[in-house]
Amino acid sequence: MGGWKVFLGRLVRRIWFRAAVFSIAAVALALVAGLLGPFLPDALGVELGQNSVDNILQIMASSMLAVTTFSLTAMVQAYSAATTTATPRATQLLVADPTSQNALSTFIGSFLFAIVGIVALSTGYYSGQARTVLFFGTLGVIAIITITLLRWIAHLAQFGRMSDVIDRVEDAATRAARHFAARPHLGGRPAAPIPAAARAVHAEDIGYITAIDVAALQRIADDADTTVHVTAIPGTVADATRPLARVVGGLDEDGCRALRRAFTVDPHRTYEQDPRLGVIALAEIASRALSPSTNDPGTAVEVLGSLQRVFAVLEASPDPDATACDRVFVPAPGIRDLVEDAFRPIARDGAGMIEVQLRLQKTLAACAAHCPKHAQEFARAAVAARGRGERALTERSDRALLRRTAREAWAEV
Repeated sequence: MGGWKVFLGRLVRRIWFRAAVFSIAAVALALVAGLLGPFLPDALGVELGQNSVDNILQIMASSMLAVTTFSLTAMVQAYSAATTTATPRATQLLVADPTSQNALSTFIGSFLFAIVGIVALSTGYYSGQARTVLFFGTLGVIAIITITLLRWIAHLAQFGRMSDVIDRVEDAATRAARHFAARPHLGGRPAAPIPAAARAVHAEDIGYITAIDVAALQRIADDADTTVHVTAIPGTVADATRPLARVVGGLDEDGCRALRRAFTVDPHRTYEQDPRLGVIALAEIASRALSPSTNDPGTAVEVLGSLQRVFAVLEASPDPDATACDRVFVPAPGIRDLVEDAFRPIARDGAGMIEVQLRLQKTLAACAAHCPKHAQEFARAAVAARGRGERALTERSDRALLRRTAREAWAEV
């Protein structure tokens, strides 16, 4: 994934970007109506009622300001609910929701369209024909507002609810896992032993690695006739103790600066190239649901189903072109880390709940059956979870049920 692609991909998900585009389009529509007027026949300059366009625009301006305020309040409440009831790691997914961004952008753009139209009418900018164009343009904007408002009302019925948050995190985790399965080394070669004489290149800022432009690293290595060993993959912290990469061969200061630019360092982790973050966020949702203050094992069971679907995509075959960058060596996240990040918190916090323990054993057995090459890691997690459960469960019948369910689930693997 190129650095400029990462930048553009994040830019279009910014809430202000879509609002700015809609606002510019709305202002342009209001002004273009005046420019088109002189080119239309005089017969189109019909009388549309005394100050009819002006009255409609006045109503639109006042109503859109109120609707925009309401929409912002609803969005902030959804962000807050997701943070307190699910996990703060899900907030970035809600902020990037296209439906809410489209709704807010449409309302802001309609407000600006009305304001610009009112100002232009008061200054005599529109001729008779232009007022006709403005009138029909206003009708079109009203139709767009109506459709957007209906979709927004339907969307608010589930926006930010627990099921919606789980689905969003699952989708993000599945995309990251699918990308990891297809390109486990981000287009580079598997990690190899690093010579002791390799030069370490550190980041200038402290933060999380969120993206690596492996193609840019390949170009740098080709130009300098070197090899690059990446040591900080997405999701790890770049600081004075962990270099971004180690370079074998000569690389001048300009090359080191170019190498640093190939790594995106941010204060917070993101989902794009970090498969561990998705499963961590799902596990956090389950852990919060299993806390004594919440006591919601049903949500934990639902999260286990999501995790099972996420791990199912790991069985996909790698992309044949996944090692196109032969001068760049990139380590891949270990499957053991992914399994522990996903299931260890649930096994710990749900150890004393038999319904969670039973579902956990069945989920791990199903993951092992679907991904036989990683079956050993799932089996290890199942043994650890079963041990926690047998120590935490107070009823002898529950412990016997857990042992029987584990035997039956793993007998089919």
